Amino acid sequence: MEDNYVDPSDPDKLMQCPYDKNHKIRACRFPYHLVKCRKNHPDKVQQLVTCPFNARHQVPREEISQHISSCDDKRCIEQDIAIHGDSRRREVSVVSSWQSPPCEEDWDRDVAGQSNSVFIWGTSHHGEASSSGSSPAVGLKNQLASGLRAPRSLPHVLPWKNNAAN
Repeated sequence: MEDNYVDPSDPDKLMQCPYDKNHKIRACRFPYHLVKCRKNHPDKVQQLVTCPFNARHQVPREEISQHISSCDDKRCIEQDIAIHGDSRRREVSVVSSWQSPPCEEDWDRDVAGQSNSVFIWGTSHHGEASSSGSSPAVGLKNQLASGLRAPRSLPHVLPWKNNAAN
């Protein structure tokens, strides 16, 4: 299978098909041919194994261990691993001296200060009880600009919408 090594810069080099020795295919078309020819030769599929480093390498089962030890693509992958492994070790050894700035927010204090406030949609004041003792929602007017309206498809009916529908 070593004679089938393809120079990546030569896509027109002819390669021999592992499923049919009479097939000579250009290197740029070889992966497509392998898929097609594999379907046409189911008897050979059981005899050949795909190289883990290059799917173009279809090797007889009994020769796969020898091929793996001498595969040119394995050397390229090992070099990549060695290069990236060294850079990762250097990155891990770097200790950052950055510290987050002190936080001035205190959400617990903010919540405790707002415990008596009530949010009412459409009003500009919150938590102020009305002097008459009635519900703060009674008599509210829509605070939307002219030409805008509240949606009519809310999941719950709003108190001031009940009066408008009547």
